[in-house]
Amino acid sequence: MPNLAIIVIAEHGYVWKSPQRNDLRLELFVKKKSPRNFTALFLLTIGSFAFLSDVNGAGTDGLQAISTDTVDSLRPRARDIGINVGILAPGPLNAITDVHGVLVGHATLVSGTSVNTGATSILPHAGNLYLERVPAGFFRGNGYGKFVGATQIVELGELESPIVLTNTLSVSNGIEAAIAWTLDQPGNEAVRSVNAVVGETNDGYLNDIRGRHLDASLIRESIESARAGPVEEGSVGAGRGTILFGWKGGIGTSSRQLPSVLGGHMIGVLVQANYGGVLMVDGIPIGQKLGQYFMQDLVDEGRADGSIIVVIATDAPLSDRNLTRMASRAMLALGRTGSSASNGSGDYAIAFSTADEVRRGTSQIPSNGIANQQMSPLFKATVEATEEAILNALFKATTVEGYRGTIEAIDISAVRSILGNYRYSSED
Repeated sequence: MPNLAIIVIAEHGYVWKSPQRNDLRLELFVKKKSPRNFTALFLLTIGSFAFLSDVNGAGTDGLQAISTDTVDSLRPRARDIGINVGILAPGPLNAITDVHGVLVGHATLVSGTSVNTGATSILPHAGNLYLERVPAGFFRGNGYGKFVGATQIVELGELESPIVLTNTLSVSNGIEAAIAWTLDQPGNEAVRSVNAVVGETNDGYLNDIRGRHLDASLIRESIESARAGPVEEGSVGAGRGTILFGWKGGIGTSSRQLPSVLGGHMIGVLVQANYGGVLMVDGIPIGQKLGQYFMQDLVDEGRADGSIIVVIATDAPLSDRNLTRMASRAMLALGRTGSSASNGSGDYAIAFSTADEVRRGTSQIPSNGIANQQMSPLFKATVEATEEAILNALFKATTVEGYRGTIEAIDISAVRSILGNYRYSSED
């Protein structure tokens, strides 16, 4: 089943109503433990569900509308327009879920123009994350941000809960959601401490962030709806209110598979992209050519500020030390896309391994993983997948009219034209 999106919408924008289409409307409980009874509208265009509810919890009465700018399945990914980053091949889905066992879920909250926010959760596997911990490494680039749970990951080198991504002022609710979900898992009845892992970027331009509309129960739905398979990208989940190089940003994902002679390992990346700079695509200065970039007028107006969270998964059996080394390489991809890690940017990466032989169960003695000299291809794969995930976030994002103004999606036709001109010139 595709990833689920929880979308809360008031009367705004283009409206599609179908009160007579009973085949497209149904009542269901998302999970047995969920206290919410959602009205679901099946979206034939994207093959996933969107849940409609009222921001103030008043129910779904009168809210039978969905804005057409919520999703746009026709927006391309980087490879759809001929941008093949690097030399390594992607996995079948070109997504973090190409790493076997990894699950991703989104919860997207939209109301009128004032509320554009959400949460995205990544689970290393479908089992008990607390009892079957996976090794993990954490890396801080520029540290203007909040990344809850980082110190215990650095100290112990392991992950025991979902990774939750959300907005800056919803971090506390993300903690509550992750802890509550973990404590409710069978086998965790005696658990008295949970290291919740929550990353954030600030969506305060498109979202009324001070209103703190995103509650813990809705964030928890992003955990409970997490699935394998294709991952929705762009203006969804934790990427609903993000901005990237002055255009609409969002969630993006990509993957790389090493050749069999190098182990055949899979590396998947998911990003919550919300930063600025001078956009580079495939080595071409797209931002300059489109006339939108940091210090365009030789003045720092804060356009490069923002943040990015990079989540890296692999099935390679790695120690937490080598996972930390792997996470650090994600920062190279930020530079390749045009970031200079500005003062106001919070740039973080977390990497984990799903390999059975390095798991940290209560009675397991994990191996130390593959040797240092085997790491270079994994580093290369990380840089490539991170760069492409960022571009996918940019290209798949849709225009959003928000709290303080409208942020346009990047003009794909203009990008195609510039790329074509550069490539044509290089052949002369």
